[in-house]
Amino acid sequence: MHAYRDQYAQIFNSGQDVVLIAISTDDIETLASWAHDDDFQFLMASDRELAAAEQYGAVANRVGPNLTNRSLFVIDPEGRIAHVMAPFREVDPTAYEELEAVIDSLTAPAPEEGED
Repeated sequence: MHAYRDQYAQIFNSGQDVVLIAISTDDIETLASWAHDDDFQFLMASDRELAAAEQYGAVANRVGPNLTNRSLFVIDPEGRIAHVMAPFREVDPTAYEELEAVIDSLTAPAPEEGED
């Protein structure tokens, strides 16, 4: 989460044309406190019942109850999943480079007619 915060302007275009929502099994009060204390610029959502995790295949059944894999889903402007990074290797700097490239490809202006 700190890497997202620290690289928010670069990777997520400072929130322009990009919405970042971190989903966790933590309760809403814990997430709100964490977001405030660590000055996160993005949204955080609680998935205590694992509904989102189950729908997107992020439940870590073999690890223990109410645990999820660190997964990252990039949703395109039409609301479709454009890219999945599962598991997301948050300690690998190349994972952020890959994420930035995916976001750039989705938020880049379309070429004008006649341009390549």
